[in-house]
Amino acid sequence: MIHVCSLPRLSDTVSQTGARHVVSLLGNEDNLVIPPGVPRANHLWLKLHDIAEPRDGYVHPARAHIEELIGFVKRWDRESPLVIHCFAGVSRSTAAAFVTVCTLNPEGKEAAIAQALRRASPTATPNVRIVALADDILGRNGRMVEAVTAIGQGVVLTEAAPFRLELVGH
Repeated sequence: MIHVCSLPRLSDTVSQTGARHVVSLLGNEDNLVIPPGVPRANHLWLKLHDIAEPRDGYVHPARAHIEELIGFVKRWDRESPLVIHCFAGVSRSTAAAFVTVCTLNPEGKEAAIAQALRRASPTATPNVRIVALADDILGRNGRMVEAVTAIGQGVVLTEAAPFRLELVGH
């Protein structure tokens, strides 16, 4: 089970779900405190900003970030939930949740996973740069990008409500 939330809701989400693994997608300047119960080895902090194109003063999502995410997801034992968060719970975290489920479903169910994401969160607007990098790394030939493009932009809010995403086919 994957839970997605914003930074302000991280501790509550971890506490309520019993998660022992966390992926944080935040800039280096964000104030992050790992919630109690999450061992340091079970926490991945991808220090990047929510941008699709390079900008001065910001960390652009790079291939190395997404390779690190995919490696972390493959090592996740799935005995307890995984929480994925970014600052607002809208773009970076929803992209990472989509990438996570795609990684764990190598047979290719990209469209179904994107639709499940939309049903779970009307605000989800996955960062297309993160998705495109994962699409390339996982050899999905553009299907991941097509799938998130097909669900369109979510409802615009400054902070999304926490939600959960099932592992399709598991």
